[in-house]
Amino acid sequence: MLGHLIKKTWWRFIATAISSVLFGLISVSLVALINEIINSESDQLNQKFIYFAILAVSGVCLQLFSKLLAEQLSEQSQAVIRSQVAEHVITAKLESMERHGGAKIKSCLTEHSLKVASFFQSLPKILTNAMIVIGSLGYMAWLDWQVFLFALLTLFLGSAGYSFANATAFKKVSEAADLQDKLFVHFDAIVEGAKELKLNRNKRHVFIHDVLGEAIELLKQRRLAGANIYHVAGSWGGFSIFAFIGGALYYLSGVDNDSAKVMSGFALLFLYMLTPLEVMLEAIPGAYAAKASANTIGELQDDLDQIEQNTTHDLTGFKQLHVKNLSHSYYHEQSDEVFALSPINLTLNAGELVYLVGGNGSGKTTFAKVLSGLYGANDGNIIVDNTIIEAQSLDNYRQLFSTVFTDFYLFDRLLGIGNQALEEKGNGLIKKLNLHHKVAIKDGAFTTQSLSQGQRKRLALVVAYLEDRDFYLFDEWAADQDPLFKDVFYTELLPELSARGKTVLVITHDDKYFHLADRLLKMENGKLTEPSVMKNTQSIA
Repeated sequence: MLGHLIKKTWWRFIATAISSVLFGLISVSLVALINEIINSESDQLNQKFIYFAILAVSGVCLQLFSKLLAEQLSEQSQAVIRSQVAEHVITAKLESMERHGGAKIKSCLTEHSLKVASFFQSLPKILTNAMIVIGSLGYMAWLDWQVFLFALLTLFLGSAGYSFANATAFKKVSEAADLQDKLFVHFDAIVEGAKELKLNRNKRHVFIHDVLGEAIELLKQRRLAGANIYHVAGSWGGFSIFAFIGGALYYLSGVDNDSAKVMSGFALLFLYMLTPLEVMLEAIPGAYAAKASANTIGELQDDLDQIEQNTTHDLTGFKQLHVKNLSHSYYHEQSDEVFALSPINLTLNAGELVYLVGGNGSGKTTFAKVLSGLYGANDGNIIVDNTIIEAQSLDNYRQLFSTVFTDFYLFDRLLGIGNQALEEKGNGLIKKLNLHHKVAIKDGAFTTQSLSQGQRKRLALVVAYLEDRDFYLFDEWAADQDPLFKDVFYTELLPELSARGKTVLVITHDDKYFHLADRLLKMENGKLTEPSVMKNTQSIA
């Protein structure tokens, strides 16, 4: 994932890296120049002060340039992640999305993308300080090769201990990333389960203290465990540095060398290296956290099955739609069983108004999702005018449908529907549904969404009308509507669609209107039947 982001932002990444590296080298050069100035004759100072001024100005400019680029790189990387994840989710199969759940998707779009972006923001700091350390070691080698070898040995021992601690800490950080996804589920419950929590004090108490509280505490413990290990590793690194400083100074003090240049050079380097090393050690946990988040995002993208798209054969309509031996199964968590639709055979004609009835959990909505192409069939075929709908053509087939499911989502604007005539038609429908005093369509968007669920569902019906598809599917649309609007829906709107040649499938329990349907289908335990004689419509509902 990180590699992909670097490719996407390659020129910013390279420019940031080069400017940061150059700033680090200039910083070390300034330390070396200061040491030269301290040990120079007076007649050489003017020239060296000119060099110092040139390096200082160049360093400041490079530092500013690298920070500005890093800020752009951070924002660009976060934008790339969010756009890529969002597009990946939107073009994924519905079953695949439902399997992962919304919490993990939202976590990737927010928390994880922010951590990855933070890594790119800290990139100049890491590279600059790394070059300061490397450059300082190079200057040490030039001053005294024996002390340089001692420095390498110290760094090796320090790095070995630090790497071992990091491996352990990374496991904690990865666990924290998974816990973060689960915590988003509980955050959703705070809003979506607000009514249930407010009505039941005991439920509220258990949720706050045992469910949410436990999840927050567990996430805190994992993050603290990882951070503590990082801090221990950092302390070990600091100890290694001071051990090196003490050993090097002890060695130099015993060497018969009257050159103050070596002693002052090492003293300056020791003091100057402490902060860069500390900054590097502090940046490593963030880098590991970014890696863990990038892995989480990458796993989500890899696990989401994508819709197969073939835009070369668009379906513009149909006369007959055949369902032949169609079956679908899925795991039902509540019953801990696999629910299956029995092989279904059905023919629907253009312009037909069909009611689908059955008890709760009988499989009506599942069948509707399979019929509309939202779920893939395990076996069987959907045939449109003698053309079998293959997997790669399923997205084209879905374009025949306009739906309003029970869990519909109402966007704040008309997406893919845009012209003045349609806007006027939409406002006419809004008036017909008695919503004109609360909402209107203006410039392709709804003026408000502060409406009741029933009113929002009426707006969703307006959107479906404006899409003007060949097949309309309504899942319990009238369940939360007033009798007046139920009557308008069943006696006016549905017959109007049928008269326009639209095929309409309505999932309903309203037996009062069964006589208005051209056909009546019944779903029971995943089995679809079409009773020829309906003596008691009440029993079917």
